[in-house]
Amino acid sequence: MSRAVHLDGITKRFPGVVANDDVDLAVERGTVHALLGENGAGKTTLMNVLYGLYEPTSGRVVVDGEEREFDSPRDAIDAGVGMIHQHFMLVDPMTVAENITLGNEPRKWGGLTVDRERARREVVDLSERYGFDVDPDARIEDVSVGVQQRVEILKALYRGADVLVLDEPTAVLTPQEVEDLFEVFDELTDQGKTIVFITHKLGEAMHAADEITVLRDGKNVGTVEADGTTREELARMMVGREVLLEVEARAGEAGDPVLDVADVSVRDERGVTVVDGVSFDVHAGEVFGIAGVDGNGQAELVEAITGMRRPESGRVRFEDEDVTDWSRRRRIDAGMAYVPEDRQERGLVMAFDLVGNGVLGSQHTPPYARGGRMDWAAAREHAESIIEEYDVRPPDPDAAARALSGGNQQKFVVGREFARDPALLVATHPTRGVDIGSTEFIRERMLDLRSAGVGVLLVSSKLEEVQGLSDRLAVMHDGDLVAVVDPDSVTEEELGLLMAGEYPEGFDPGAAAEPPDPGDVESRRAGEARTDGEGR
Repeated sequence: MSRAVHLDGITKRFPGVVANDDVDLAVERGTVHALLGENGAGKTTLMNVLYGLYEPTSGRVVVDGEEREFDSPRDAIDAGVGMIHQHFMLVDPMTVAENITLGNEPRKWGGLTVDRERARREVVDLSERYGFDVDPDARIEDVSVGVQQRVEILKALYRGADVLVLDEPTAVLTPQEVEDLFEVFDELTDQGKTIVFITHKLGEAMHAADEITVLRDGKNVGTVEADGTTREELARMMVGREVLLEVEARAGEAGDPVLDVADVSVRDERGVTVVDGVSFDVHAGEVFGIAGVDGNGQAELVEAITGMRRPESGRVRFEDEDVTDWSRRRRIDAGMAYVPEDRQERGLVMAFDLVGNGVLGSQHTPPYARGGRMDWAAAREHAESIIEEYDVRPPDPDAAARALSGGNQQKFVVGREFARDPALLVATHPTRGVDIGSTEFIRERMLDLRSAGVGVLLVSSKLEEVQGLSDRLAVMHDGDLVAVVDPDSVTEEELGLLMAGEYPEGFDPGAAAEPPDPGDVESRRAGEARTDGEGR
């Protein structure tokens, strides 16, 4: 078997940071190769070197046995390397065929006019060749996330890619769509294509890959065969120590509701109803989870609960107070903490240093404000405590938020919100983009809050996370809670169908799960909480 890609001694330096340190990576043709590592380990940087987004400081890029120098992604594409980013680069109002051929459309009449019929025919032929089931005439805005991902893959194949790099490709997929994606991997490799995918999910890497390479602190710490390793070995390679892959069970006690959402409807910026009459409550000392594919109204619902958006109708009560019209600041003062979905837009001021970001939302109250003036010494001490407890890198309170990697930004936001001593924690994708060691720590701290009597509303697209940590689990689809289930009794297949808007055969949508009984709550799911998708 020949090598499709050989990255030889790649070093990439940025000011003050060595992102890749003499990294070797060999990927065999016709295989699936997974790339694992903590936040800041250098995975994405390495793939950006392969894709021509970054020029290496030193080292060689070899594709199909030929040394290459890529000045741009166009050079990489011309050499047969395509990259599918986590956030798709598609034009929603355009059709599938138009997106796939965009910028490379076949032309007629001397190149003056796009040959749309030929473009459509080429897309149909390409789709059939690889066994993809896509409608070339469907508009992107009308198709599922899984189909959009297939369109991105077809777009790369249309441009002649033989090596496909996918960045966190399962992050927004249902379990069924994940299985479909892995079948696509099989079809592509059967036809000689090569896949490299970045993932935080150990089980998925072991299930889908032939080989797995682990990066730590910018170095390659080893490549192993997927069928010859274990989750524990991979976790140890990633973190450099033993990692607790299961959160130990602990007793808990549920109390009265701290949050009561009654018949809440929310419109988006276009005036479209994206949350339609949703009702539920969250008790003190329980984790109430909401699962669903991103874009089904979860973000707008959370914004209505936390004061970021005014609901069109309905009521939000927090600790027996009607807070529907309260500001975000007033809700913080009352004890409502919030880990937002978008850390950069909602959680941080990117130009501020960590000292300033550490007191956002509390800068007007003691101990950070005294006599109307900021106590910067107290603010610095607070930032330093978050940095130390949550292992934020670099450990510099004077660093601007924009200087941190996405995972370290997330750790800082989570640390700040967990430290508010809340009565209710609203946590939206709290471990998104976070490495396995920090994921372990964040989940432990979340359960510590639960055990201390805090009500936790957990919204996550990570099915194993929301199912593993929740006492009750709701499923959201198309702006509605389609079911509230017992995480113990529902299967992953049933959850996947509910997330896609379908009721499993024999499923009773009216049989809602009950909140845990006071004094008789055990974290029976917490003991099974996993850091990846093993067990699919």
